[in-house]
Amino acid sequence: MKSVHNHKAYWAFIGHRVSGLLLAIFLPFHFLALGLALEGAARLDSFLVFTDIPLVKVAEWGLVLLLTLHLAFGLRLLVLEFLPWRAPRDARLNWVGWGAGAAIVVGAAFLIGVF
Repeated sequence: MKSVHNHKAYWAFIGHRVSGLLLAIFLPFHFLALGLALEGAARLDSFLVFTDIPLVKVAEWGLVLLLTLHLAFGLRLLVLEFLPWRAPRDARLNWVGWGAGAAIVVGAAFLIGVF
């Protein structure tokens, strides 16, 4: 018998919840950066210089990856909840792989564009 914690749907559940939590933690920092624009161009420009640090660029890549994961797994949940399903269970579980794959592709495209 397969453990519940080794199931694709469980990992999609964890991925959706963790990405949502990390995105919620990110939001106050995003609003802080937007607030710097209200303080003047010099403050915003100094923040934009900070964003050129390679570690910040990697963090931005992580943010894009989290957004894509959260979107893909959230759409999966919406479809499972609101659309009538007649497809086999394995077909629905394949969406977990498609969501993770989409996140990796979008993250790679972002990473190539950043560097």
